[in-house]
Amino acid sequence: MAKTPTDSSSAPAAPIIDTPFDGALSDRYLVYALSTITARSLPDLRDGLKPVHRRLLWAMRGLKLDPGQAHKKSARVVGDVIGKYHPHGDTAVYDAMVRLAQDFSLRYPLVDGQGNFGNIDGDNAAAYRYTEAKLTRVAIDLMAGLDEGTVDFRPTYNGEDHEPEIMPGLFPNLLANGASGIAVGMATNIPSHNAAEVIDAAMLLIDKPDAELTELMQMFHGPDLPTGGLIVDSPDSIMAAYATGRGSFRVRARFSETPEKGEGPGSWQLVVTEIPYGITKGKLIEQIAQLIADKKLPILEDVRDESAEDVRIVLVPRSRNVDPDVLKESLYRLTDLESRLSLNLNVLDAERTPRVMGLKELLENWLRHQFTILVRRSQHRLDRIDERLELVGGYIIAYLNLDRIIEIIRTEDEPKPVMMAEFELTDRQAEAILNMRLRSLRKLEEMELIRERDALEKEREGLVQLLESPARQRSRMKRDLTALRAVYGPETALGRRRTTIAEAAPARDIPLEAMVEKEPVTVILSKRGWIRAMKGHIDEAAKAKLTFKEGDELAFALHAQTTDRIVLAGTNGRFYTLAADRLPGGRGFGEPVRLMADIEGEGTIIAMLAGNMVGKLLVASSSGHGFIVPGNELIAETRKGKQVVNIRAGNQLVVAKVVRDGDDHVAAVGDNRKMVVFPLADLPEMSRGQGVMLQRFRDGGLADATTLALADGLSWTMGGDSGRTRTETDLTLWRTARGAGGRMAPTGFPRDNRFGTRTG
Repeated sequence: MAKTPTDSSSAPAAPIIDTPFDGALSDRYLVYALSTITARSLPDLRDGLKPVHRRLLWAMRGLKLDPGQAHKKSARVVGDVIGKYHPHGDTAVYDAMVRLAQDFSLRYPLVDGQGNFGNIDGDNAAAYRYTEAKLTRVAIDLMAGLDEGTVDFRPTYNGEDHEPEIMPGLFPNLLANGASGIAVGMATNIPSHNAAEVIDAAMLLIDKPDAELTELMQMFHGPDLPTGGLIVDSPDSIMAAYATGRGSFRVRARFSETPEKGEGPGSWQLVVTEIPYGITKGKLIEQIAQLIADKKLPILEDVRDESAEDVRIVLVPRSRNVDPDVLKESLYRLTDLESRLSLNLNVLDAERTPRVMGLKELLENWLRHQFTILVRRSQHRLDRIDERLELVGGYIIAYLNLDRIIEIIRTEDEPKPVMMAEFELTDRQAEAILNMRLRSLRKLEEMELIRERDALEKEREGLVQLLESPARQRSRMKRDLTALRAVYGPETALGRRRTTIAEAAPARDIPLEAMVEKEPVTVILSKRGWIRAMKGHIDEAAKAKLTFKEGDELAFALHAQTTDRIVLAGTNGRFYTLAADRLPGGRGFGEPVRLMADIEGEGTIIAMLAGNMVGKLLVASSSGHGFIVPGNELIAETRKGKQVVNIRAGNQLVVAKVVRDGDDHVAAVGDNRKMVVFPLADLPEMSRGQGVMLQRFRDGGLADATTLALADGLSWTMGGDSGRTRTETDLTLWRTARGAGGRMAPTGFPRDNRFGTRTG
C-alpha cells in the first residue's frame, strides 16, 4: 500500500515570539554592526589586514604566485577567493586586490600587478580578465611562518577548506601600509609610514619598555606617504597626534623651480613633482585650470601636464616678476596642493576588540604578538626536532644491530613487537625501521644519521634555552628585526623615505597687490557710467582727446596701478569696489559700470578713488551731516557694495573727498552760498553712520565740503579757460563752531558752489 505524502501544511509552525519591535531591531542591528566592525572595516593591529586582504594573499599563496614565478590572470585569483574563502561580490574583491597593487595607494605594495591597475589620474583598473598578478617580496615577508605552527587556522565559510586567522610575518604592515575604513559608529584612518622607522621604534621598546613617546619620535618621524610630498606640521603637533591616536597632518605638494625653455634670462616656471596623498592628479589640474579661467589666480598664466611615469605638472607664471613664494602660497590656499590627512589609530586588538591606540600602545601590542609568534614557532620547531630525533635514534639502533634486525624480519611472522621488546623501540621507531629501503643500509648513511642527530640535539638545546629565557627571546627578536631592516632600510630603493617632514607656517592670505603684476593705468569713468582702464598715466592733453559715446563726456580720470582697488562713491551712500586689473581695456568706450557693481535705482557716482591709497575720507550728505571714515572701511567684498553713509529720505551723498596730510580744518558751503570753516577735530571718525551736522540751513542743503590747512588758506579754481587758482588766506570771517549757519562765501567763489574735485 502506497504511503500518503506528508502534508507540510499540517507540520507545526515555529512559535511566534512576542517582543518589542525596538528591542528586536536593536539586537539584530548590533549583530550587523559587530560584523561590519570586525570582519570588514577595521584592520587587525597584528598584521594590518582586513579579512578580504588576508584571503587574497592566502589564495595567491595557494596558487603559488611567488615573486619568482610567472604572473597569473587576476580572474583566477578572484575566482578562488570568492569560491573558497570570501563569499562576496567579485567587484569588491577585485577592487581590494587592485589597491594592493597600486604603488600610489600603498607604500609597500603586496601584489605585483601586470597590466592596467589604474593610475594617479583617477582612471580605473582594467577588468580582471585583462590583468595579471603575483605576490611581492613584502607579501612573502608578511606571510612568513604560516607553515611553522605560528598561527591558528579556521574552517572556511563552507567548511571545505581552512584559512589562517592572522598573518604571522614580522613585517609591520599596519603602520607601514596604513589602512582606512568606515564601520558602524566608528572609522579608521592610518597613513603609511616608513618600515625602517617603525622597526627602529620597536627595537627601542624591546631595549627600553618604559621609553617615552618623545624618545620614540626621535626614530619614528611621522607618515611616509606613497606619493611623497611634504608634511609641514610642527613636531609638537605631530607628537600630540601619535600620543592620543587622533589628529591630522597638513600635506603639501613638492615644487621645483626650473628655467623656462626658449625664454630670456630670469624666466622660470614651477614644476610639481609630488602631490598630496589621495589627491587625483587629473582633478587637481582641472582645479588649477578653472582658477585661471575664472581669473582667481591672475599671476598664473598656464598649467600643463607633462607627466609620464612620474608626476610633472608645469605651472607657468604670468611674468618673470611674479614672486614664486607668492604663487606657491596662493596655490596652497586655493587648490588641493595642500590637503589634510587625518590620523585615527582605531584597530582591532588581539581579542578582536576595536580600540583607539597611541603609537606606543600600538607598538607594544604588536611586539607582544610577535613574541607570541616567536614562541609558537620555536615550540613547533622543537616538537618537529623531537619527532625527528626519535626516528633518527631508531635508525641508529638498527644500524648498530643490523644483522639481528634482518634476522628478526626474516624469521618472525610479526617482527614489529619482537623488535620493540628486544631493542626497547617505540612504535614509530619500529615502523620506520620496517619501512627502510635496502639501499639505505650502507655505512655512509649511518655517519650522516649520527651527524644529523648531533646537529638536531644542538639546535634543540638552543630552542629550549630560548623558550625558557625572555632575555634570549628579546635578543632573537632584535636580530630578526635587524635582518628585516636591512631589506627595507633607508639606503634601499623601496625603503628610502619619500615624504619630507618640514615645519611651515599655514598658507597666508595673499593681498591683491601681490597677485597682480603692477602696471600703471588711468581709469576713465564717463558721466553716463562707462568705465575703462588705459595703460599708463595719461596727461591732461591726452584726456582732452578721449572719445565717448554720443552725448557722453568725461566724469573722472584717475591715475592708479593694476594692483589698486578702485572705489566708487554713489549718491545712495554706498561704496563699490572694482579691481583695477579686471577693468575693460582702453580701446573702445569701455563697459557700463553697472555690469560690475549692483548700483541701485537712479544712483550715480560722485567720486572715484584708489581705495588702498586712501588714508581718511570726508563724507557728507545734502542734509548737512557728515563724518570722517577710515579708508580701509570703504572696501566692499560684494557687487552690492558697502553702505557707509546713512542717507535721510530726500537727500543724497554729495561729498567724498580725501583728507590730505596736514589738513586741520573743514570748509562747508550750502546751496545758499553761505560758508563755514571749523576744526577738523570736531568731526567724529566712524566706519558707518549718518554723522554730525556740519552746517545748518533754513532752505536748501549742503552743496560741497572740503578739508584744508588753515595756514595755507582756501583755494579754488577760477572759471573760464585761464586755469588760474585763487586763494583766500584770511578765513577769520567764516571760522565758527561746527553746525553754524555761516556767512556768504568770499568774493569770486565759484557760482556752482563747488570747491573742486579732489581724489588725493
